[in-house]
Amino acid sequence: MNKMLEVTALSKSYRDFKLDNLTFCLPEGFIMGLIGPNGSGKTTTIKSILNMIEPDNGSITVFGKDHIAQEQEIKRDIGVVFDNSYFVDEWNMTDVETAYSLFYDQWNSETYWSMLSKSRISKEKRVKELSKGMQMKLMLACAFSYDAKLLILDEPTSGLDPVSRDELLEILSGYIEDGRHSVLFSTHITSDLEKIADYITCINLGKLIFTGSKEDFVEGYRIVSGDKKTLTEDLENRLIGVRTFATGYEALIRTQDLPEYLQPEAIHATIDDIVVFVSRQAEKEAGR
Repeated sequence: MNKMLEVTALSKSYRDFKLDNLTFCLPEGFIMGLIGPNGSGKTTTIKSILNMIEPDNGSITVFGKDHIAQEQEIKRDIGVVFDNSYFVDEWNMTDVETAYSLFYDQWNSETYWSMLSKSRISKEKRVKELSKGMQMKLMLACAFSYDAKLLILDEPTSGLDPVSRDELLEILSGYIEDGRHSVLFSTHITSDLEKIADYITCINLGKLIFTGSKEDFVEGYRIVSGDKKTLTEDLENRLIGVRTFATGYEALIRTQDLPEYLQPEAIHATIDDIVVFVSRQAEKEAGR
């Protein structure tokens, strides 16, 4: 299986935050969700991959190439979609194509206008007149028009209505169907990943919590609850992000740590459940 993106022992320190020894790998032909609460290090990771910031330690390869030494070559095959548009507000759609096509020898004008037509974006529209969802589609149309092999999306569905989010996810699913394209999808809206992600990399407070298949991630945890009287010290030591009430408790637990007597009542955790409880546990351990 070819590696589209490989991050190894990535570290970056700021005054009040440290991305600590992050390692993960995205194979060719798949979608990976990069998840974690706000401030967990997702954007720092993406900016490091794009060489927008310099890590303190670690290595990054894209298409098997060093992301710094071969940066220009790599970036010809990367498409980037941020939360906010990076186009000039006054540009119309012809202006966008004129500006973008200068940088890509493989630019396909037919693909560009076809995608805009499917998205119901007229040639005369100016960037400032587009809704946020349409601006996302415009960024994708540009990436598709030079056949970007890797899409990197940083919170692309934030602020989108449900219909626009669903349309974006459908585009991404179609993008990887040929097995030659991959997506790194950073988001805190984990329900989107329930639909389309193949792999999950979860970070919290700069530390790696999990990286692997989505199935392994969700199967690795359960939610348990019960009477406070049954919350023994041994059980509490196994629980993650325990939440106590006047008479009971609720918590996350690794499937491998689940006592037999709790198995009948334990329920499957969603990706969102896991992020919330893991974050609660990390903040507790950090003394917050």
